[in-house]
Amino acid sequence: MSKDTTSEHLRTELKSLTDTLEEVLNSSGEKSKEELSKLRSKAERALHESRYRLGETSDVIAKQTREAATKADEYVRENPWTGVGIGAAIGVVLGVLLTSRR
Repeated sequence: MSKDTTSEHLRTELKSLTDTLEEVLNSSGEKSKEELSKLRSKAERALHESRYRLGETSDVIAKQTREAATKADEYVRENPWTGVGIGAAIGVVLGVLLTSRR
């Protein structure tokens, strides 16, 4: 699952959950107890499904992060001086940015 697909999946899940909860809140004053019970069940299902899907998505993101860290570690081990140079360059850039803000 690519990063764009993962982000889009998260947005879709959160939008669906938000829409369901808005429906429950907006119609709670006009409904009977039975209808409110149905809406509450629907909201609970949506919340449960969203939690499950977001959990799956977080697992995918964690796996991608571990893979990226492993690749970066391998690269630095194969090219230690390049890694030192990149680290130094990042340090200089951060130093300039932090100094210029003062």
